[in-house]
Amino acid sequence: QVQLVESGGGLVQAGGSLRLSCAASGRTFSSYVMGWFRQAPGKERDIVAHVSWSGGSTNYADSVKGRFTISRDNAKNTMYLQMNSLKPEDTAVYYCAARSGGYSSDYVKRSDYTYWGQGTQVTVSS
Repeated sequence: QVQLVESGGGLVQAGGSLRLSCAASGRTFSSYVMGWFRQAPGKERDIVAHVSWSGGSTNYADSVKGRFTISRDNAKNTMYLQMNSLKPEDTAVYYCAARSGGYSSDYVKRSDYTYWGQGTQVTVSS
């Protein structure tokens, strides 16, 4: 089992940057596939990006490709989401998530992930 805590959210102007962090408890962080999701008011929780155990494989939603970068540091039990060129439509609560088992680029649904953090708010003003 793993517990996840997000941090790094806040208010930023359009065009700005933020880096989110997801700190995980437990000794087996490196065995989990990790992902970032986001949920805007009245909308579904959608995948932003996900990353394999080693960090060597990543996948992004089309809406964030070229602007966001997902990474992980297994020695620190932490995953990151670097967000650049932020837009007002990026405004949402951002959640980190984890699942055990092998990596697949198909793991993009909320139901694919077992463990969730409490979320961190990101607000981008125009």
